[in-house]
Amino acid sequence: MSVKYSKDHEWVRVEGGIATVGITQHAQEQLGDVVFVDLPAIGKKVTKGGEAAVVESVKAASDVYAPVSGEVVEVNGELSGDPALVNRAAEGDGWFMKIRISNEAELGELLDKAGYDKFVAEL
Repeated sequence: MSVKYSKDHEWVRVEGGIATVGITQHAQEQLGDVVFVDLPAIGKKVTKGGEAAVVESVKAASDVYAPVSGEVVEVNGELSGDPALVNRAAEGDGWFMKIRISNEAELGELLDKAGYDKFVAEL
C-alpha cells in the first residue's frame, strides 16, 4: 500500500477506494505542539485542494486540505482528546480522516515519497 503526498503537506494511504489522510511529519514539525484539531463531519463532501479540517498549534492554526475529492466516511476521534497524537505519529495513528474517493485519477497528481522529499528540500 503506497503513500502519496500533496504539496499542501498531506499524506494519503489508499486501501480499497478509501483514502486515509493526515498531515506529514514535515508539517507537524513546522506547526509545533498541536493543541486542537477540528475534524470534518462524517458525510461531508470534500474537493481536492479544498479545506477539509483545521489543525491548531501553539504557533498557528492551519487548514488541512483534501488531497482527493470524495466523501468523509470516518474521522479519527482519538484526536479530540489527544491532539498531540499528531505530533507523536503524524504519518501513522495521528491520521485525520478517511475519504471515499470519487475520482481515482486525482491520485496520479500526488507526489511519491521521493518527490515530496525533494519538494520539501527546495522550500
